[in-house]
Amino acid sequence: MILGIGSDITDARRIAKVIERHGDRFLDRVFTPIERARADKRRNRVETYAKRFAAKEACAKALGTGLRRGVWWRDMGVVNLPGGRPTMELTGGAQRRLHAITPKGYEPRIDVTITDEGPMAHAFVVISAVPTADS
Repeated sequence: MILGIGSDITDARRIAKVIERHGDRFLDRVFTPIERARADKRRNRVETYAKRFAAKEACAKALGTGLRRGVWWRDMGVVNLPGGRPTMELTGGAQRRLHAITPKGYEPRIDVTITDEGPMAHAFVVISAVPTADS
């Protein structure tokens, strides 16, 4: 069952300006260490940050809170599963919200798709609940 859907479009030029103006202060506030390490290895660093920024916005929308009620930027991190498929790793307030919206007897699943066509980055997040193995 679908618990939430979120979508966001981010302009990489805007992210570039914020990074230029605020540097590490912005990057540390918004991105997890894993996201920073991945982006900083890439030739298209700013576009990588823009895609992850869009994914965070989309995830916050799918959680139904936006960036409030205890959900912060670094509570949502884009990670890749062993096969390469992106998903979100939630901590703190985002994780608490995810558990609150997941019915008993189900476990949450977060599906993420991220794309860009310069200078725009787009992310779509679907949070669903699947029955647990013991249900």
